[in-house]
Amino acid sequence: MRYTYKVEELDCAHCAAKIEDAISKLDGVKQAKLSFMTQKLAIETEDGADIAAILKQAQKEAKRIEPGCRIVF
Repeated sequence: MRYTYKVEELDCAHCAAKIEDAISKLDGVKQAKLSFMTQKLAIETEDGADIAAILKQAQKEAKRIEPGCRIVF
C-alpha cells in the first residue's frame, strides 16, 4: 500500500534526505520518499504491514533528526 502525509516544520533538504533514509530502513517499509519542496512524505509498505506502528517509528525518526518536524496523520 502507498500512503501520503503532510510534513510540517521541515527546515532543510539535507534533513529531509536523512529522514527519508531513516524511514526507508524501518521494518515493513518498502520505500519512503520525502520531498522538501512539497513537504510531503510518501510511504510504500509491504503487504500486511502495520501502518500505525510504522508512522509512530517514522515520527520518532523525524523528531530525532529535525526536532521541530511533524508528520501530520
